[in-house]
Amino acid sequence: MKFTDSPVIDLKVLDSQLSFHQDNGSMHVGTSVWPCSLVLVKFIERWHTQTSSITPNPYADILNFHNKRGVELGAGCGVASMGIYLLGLQNIIITDIPPVMPALKHNLKRNKPVLKKSLKTAQLNWGNGEQVKALCPPFDVVVATDVVYLEETVGPLLLAMESLVGDNGVVLLGYQLRSPEAHTKFWELCGEMFDVEKVPNGHLHPEYAYEETDVYILRKKKKI
Repeated sequence: MKFTDSPVIDLKVLDSQLSFHQDNGSMHVGTSVWPCSLVLVKFIERWHTQTSSITPNPYADILNFHNKRGVELGAGCGVASMGIYLLGLQNIIITDIPPVMPALKHNLKRNKPVLKKSLKTAQLNWGNGEQVKALCPPFDVVVATDVVYLEETVGPLLLAMESLVGDNGVVLLGYQLRSPEAHTKFWELCGEMFDVEKVPNGHLHPEYAYEETDVYILRKKKKI
C-alpha cells in the first residue's frame, strides 16, 4: 500500500493518476490522507464491471454507478470521491466541515486535469439537519472512509447516513478502529439502523489490503 507520511500521496485509478497533497502538521485530521480511502477505491476498481474478469461478481450491481447519485461524508482530501468518480460515479457531492474545505478544494484543483471537470462540494456538519436536507437526498451511494474516531460524533454520523441514503441505496464504508469507545457505540447503533455486510479481506485489492482495514456495505433495514 502506498501510504506514507509523505506530503504527497499518489493513487492510480484505471489509467489515470491522482495525486493528493496532505498537511500532516494541521490541527485537522481531514487534511491528511488516511488508508481506508485508498483501500475502498482499489476495492471498487478490482470489482468494477469494466475492470473485473471475475465471475460471478457479487458486487456487480452495487458498483454499477450508471445514472446513480452519490455523496461522500467527511471527505478530507477527497481521495475516495475522486477515485470513485473515475470509476463511474459521475454525479457525486463531496462534503466536509469548513476547516477542511481548503485542503479539499486544493486537491480538487490539483487533480482537475485528470478529472476534467470541477466536482461539486458542500459544507456538512453531520448534526446539522438543514445542511443534510440541502443536499437533496436520497442518494444511491453514500461514501464514508475513516470517519469513526470520536464517540460524540457517532450518533450524528449514523443519522446523516440514514437520512442521505435511499431505501435501495448503499453506504460504502472504509473502516479502521481508531477509538474503542467510538467503535463500540458505532457498531451497536449501526446494527439497529442498517443491515451490515463485511467485505471479505480476500476480496480487497491485494496491494491495498491490511488486516486492520475493512470495507463494509450498509443497507437500510427494511421497515416492517
